[in-house]
Amino acid sequence: MAQEFFLDRMTSALESLAERSHPALPVTIYYAFKQSETTEGNVIRTGWETFLDAIISAGFEIRGTWPVRTERGARSIAIGTNALASSIVLVCCRRSTDAPATTLRTFISSLKGDIPRALKNMQQSGIAPVDLAQAAIGPGMAIFTRYSRILDARGEALSVREALALINQTLDESLAEYESDLDASSQWALAWFDQFGFDEADYGIAETLSTAKNASVIGLVDAGILRSRAGSVKLLRPEELSDKWIPDSNPRLTIWEVVHHLIRVLEAEGEDSAGKVLQSIGHRAETARELCYRLYALCERKKRTTEAISYNMLVKSWQQIVLRAHAQQSRQYSFLSKEDEANGHHQQ
Repeated sequence: MAQEFFLDRMTSALESLAERSHPALPVTIYYAFKQSETTEGNVIRTGWETFLDAIISAGFEIRGTWPVRTERGARSIAIGTNALASSIVLVCCRRSTDAPATTLRTFISSLKGDIPRALKNMQQSGIAPVDLAQAAIGPGMAIFTRYSRILDARGEALSVREALALINQTLDESLAEYESDLDASSQWALAWFDQFGFDEADYGIAETLSTAKNASVIGLVDAGILRSRAGSVKLLRPEELSDKWIPDSNPRLTIWEVVHHLIRVLEAEGEDSAGKVLQSIGHRAETARELCYRLYALCERKKRTTEAISYNMLVKSWQQIVLRAHAQQSRQYSFLSKEDEANGHHQQ
């Protein structure tokens, strides 16, 4: 009953807002609703899902769902947690009264075309992994709400719940596609981490996986990301990695170790030192950041909160780390230029 009351009153308020909005201008709606669940029969509905239902029923088309930094990281609920650091602003426009219906196949095809492009743009803008899934709802719901209805094979209309599930599935698939950019050792490490995390497991399983991924256990040990002893192996945590690591002199540098050494240096020494590491890895930096997003999504699914926080913090710090790397590079060029000038005067 409370759910119906909320939906009815919220829809009524939003309908009034839609009627008074100018068709040429977007409407922004600030969402700061504490997430809760209610049960209707055998179906569990969240407050977020109910709110989206109200917006759509009111005649709005959703163009974007943007996380906004409104919560202090130092507040008590956020300390030592992976709490969402944002509230949500929904960007909406009045939906055309003659919006057409479409098929589920068309909806899925549009998701597969639009979500990867939107994902790339969001990652390049530096959005934190913890907020990525929420932001990705925007382009997905933009497709969903541009139609009056989306009909499945039985002719039944797709619900908001089903649309959100398909949007999240497409986001997961898009993140997984980046795995093809990884070197074989990093692909092995990602598959192993998915199953075992940083725990020990049987050497035989590792050997079987190495065959499938065209990597070798010995090579992974030599790369410094894996420990093998007494018939078992384990991936090394960032704090277990060698502090003598020099990426420039590593003939078998892997994206996996780049990410985890960056975490080790960032957590132990700060952004300046992480900038030095970033400067030394060159073109691998972008692939390393993409792996962070993939690892965060995996940790969220597996409820590995500690690791998720590390990947999220690395991406949140990425722009500052890049600035530190550029500043250090500029200082090096300036020093070399002065040294060359001094040598020239000395030769004269």
